Amino acid sequence: MSTLALLQQCRTIAVVGLSPDEGRDSHRISRYMQAQGYRIIPINPRAQEILGETAYPNLTAAAAHHPIDLVNCFRRSEDIPPIAREAAAVVAKGLWLQLGIQNDEAADWARAQHLDVVQNCCIKVEHARLKSSGLLHQYSASSRSSDGRDSPSDLPQSTYDSLCPPTKRHVP
Repeated sequence: MSTLALLQQCRTIAVVGLSPDEGRDSHRISRYMQAQGYRIIPINPRAQEILGETAYPNLTAAAAHHPIDLVNCFRRSEDIPPIAREAAAVVAKGLWLQLGIQNDEAADWARAQHLDVVQNCCIKVEHARLKSSGLLHQYSASSRSSDGRDSPSDLPQSTYDSLCPPTKRHVP
């Protein structure tokens, strides 16, 4: 699945390592995604609430209250394997590892569990790139763009593929 398809289909994003500190990248990037219409579910065992949403200690606890489409990780690369296992257990569609985070073994395992995986890529940068290209729209609470379409589905798949490469696999 392309990054475009992930960002179109995944409306609820659990953010592992979301900080309540407004100066941290995890907070700024999640606030941006929230402003674009995505539901952000904070995963931080030391927080009660972040960005106006209840924080949960782990993905399993969050999934008991919300369906999770995508797991966005702001954790060290070596911390990713158990997060990948938990993402598969809560039946997330994808696992997104932020810029500077890569764990090929965990990514391969997650793909074998049918999760789409993006590694070493900033979700905010990718969203802004796709939005500026006209392929991705800001979603309202009803998950529809301002022109009433759910997505730019009138474009052929070849256009998506040329502008939005398949998810970054970083496998030799």
